[in-house]
Amino acid sequence: MKIIVNGAGGRMGGILCRMIEASEQHELVGKIDKYANGYARSLSEIATQADLVIDFSHHSAVPCLMEEVTKRGLPVVVCTTGLSQEETDAVKNASNQVPVFFSANMSVGIALLCDLARTAAKTMQGADIEIVEAHHNRKLDAPSGTALMLANAIREVLPEKQLVCGRNGQQKREKDEIGMHAIRMGNVVGMHEIHIATDTQIITLRHEAQDRGVFAEGAIRAAEYLANKSAGLYSMEDLVKEG
Repeated sequence: MKIIVNGAGGRMGGILCRMIEASEQHELVGKIDKYANGYARSLSEIATQADLVIDFSHHSAVPCLMEEVTKRGLPVVVCTTGLSQEETDAVKNASNQVPVFFSANMSVGIALLCDLARTAAKTMQGADIEIVEAHHNRKLDAPSGTALMLANAIREVLPEKQLVCGRNGQQKREKDEIGMHAIRMGNVVGMHEIHIATDTQIITLRHEAQDRGVFAEGAIRAAEYLANKSAGLYSMEDLVKEG
């Protein structure tokens, strides 16, 4: 598969480029980074034939990329997080014309955690649910996109649950809350815990990314999954379900 990387000058983009270059199955045919020297500024500057674009850029660059992939008819894997509603809508609109893989977290383990969270939350009726996430001290968005992904997975089976970010002061916890708590420290790659508690027992589900390479691996798996797919919006959940 011939792959173009958008955001190639960033930390994750660099990891992904090196992983593709070391692969025997895939070929890196283009590097884009609007904010770094030595790279193409946009997809329009790359004339080389490609099969797919993987995006690890800044959320503000996503709408422009969506316009460009639809013009070229290229499938795209969007790994960028922290998108606004308008930017998310641009991704969804692009999926009407080309195959788009979009996930708040590219780890297969997180997709499995979503499944486990849905099962546990549905089974433990009436339980208190709290989500705690930890990331490095440079992360901008809180709660993380992955934490929101987990909370929304739970709300698929418990739609009455409301998200409450942080807790302070003197106020009793409401029954239908999903508490969301963000920790920012050091160089933590990503840790997410879901605590599901009744008066007599607690279930804790936990995922920890130990190396950023896990997200690049997931992006490549997503690219392989998109091969021969028709236009539409796909996610890590779809990948897991189809094995």
